[in-house]
Amino acid sequence: MEDISDAAVRAARDLRVAFSRLRRRIREVAQDADLTPSQESALTLVGKHGAATASALAAAEGVRPQSMATTLAGLEQHALIRRAPDPDDGRRQLVTLTDAGQARVEGNRQVREEWLARAFQDRYSDAERQTILTALELMQRLSRP
Repeated sequence: MEDISDAAVRAARDLRVAFSRLRRRIREVAQDADLTPSQESALTLVGKHGAATASALAAAEGVRPQSMATTLAGLEQHALIRRAPDPDDGRRQLVTLTDAGQARVEGNRQVREEWLARAFQDRYSDAERQTILTALELMQRLSRP
């Protein structure tokens, strides 16, 4: 990293730490005691991307298919997902959210957004919030190819 400035290295490290902490805190806000973190993550993934096979979900989560099967079984016991034959390949099953699963995903999303908005309102001045918005506009460059 000899051609990278100390400021860039520090910014990268501090940003990664701050985002990790914020992500963990946001997850805690809507965490339900009756679901494991793996189940919460899989439920959110199905809610975000729609119907998927268990193997596709496992790949997206970076877990073994057997682990995803266990996670999905738990979600099925809570009546949050359903499985149905894939219309393109009857040997596979597609996982989708039930109405209860959809309501839970939406409820969690709303709780998290409300917590974050309230935290911005309570912890920062108008000028600080504007600074954050400006920084976020600059940060969008990091997500571009």
